[in-house]
Amino acid sequence: MEFKYSDYRIHVEDASGKMIVEATFPLIKAGVGNVDHTYVDPSLRGQGIANTLMHHVYDHAKKQGIKLVATCPYAIVWFKKHPDKNDIIDEDIQVSLAPECKII
Repeated sequence: MEFKYSDYRIHVEDASGKMIVEATFPLIKAGVGNVDHTYVDPSLRGQGIANTLMHHVYDHAKKQGIKLVATCPYAIVWFKKHPDKNDIIDEDIQVSLAPECKII
């Protein structure tokens, strides 16, 4: 599976060019991105691909030197399950989001 990177998006396309895996994390302020969307095609679900995708998001954001917050339900749960990755969370912004977005 070939992950393709842009500044604030990571995705995978199938052989026909159809997007089958995607995460977006646009900037909400300078140096802070919001993981607002994750997607895995239904034919690929249950194989750990979303988990792998979030590891790519974490690593990419870290390399880019940006912090993250999460409003995507999957991303919120992923960060809760991976507290060792919370070093990249902008705590001030994350706690100011809606209660259902609480990670830490």
